[in-house]
Amino acid sequence: MSKKNRTGVVYSTNPDFDYQADEPSEAETLPPAQQNLKIWLVKLGGNKVVTAVRGFVGTNADLAELGKQLKAACGAGGSTKDDEILIQGDHRDKILAWLTSKNYKAKKAGG
Repeated sequence: MSKKNRTGVVYSTNPDFDYQADEPSEAETLPPAQQNLKIWLVKLGGNKVVTAVRGFVGTNADLAELGKQLKAACGAGGSTKDDEILIQGDHRDKILAWLTSKNYKAKKAGG
């Protein structure tokens, strides 16, 4: 571990001192039935529309895997970032049907 990441400790006279980093741990991935996903339609600049899936509780690897499966199911591109899945285009109905078939608790949100 780099010494630059240590904050709050200047010097210790204890020879058995072991610095504990305050690193946030990733949340453990909940099973699909306990996920509470919301499907949003987001309009970006330039008249572009994306479907956003928010509310996933779990690791970034599992979020990326779910995003990959949703992109394949919709036949569209997209990305996973900032704890949400973005799919290019308006695919709310397809995503809702796919998620409910995989036992996820999901619903449409927003206007």
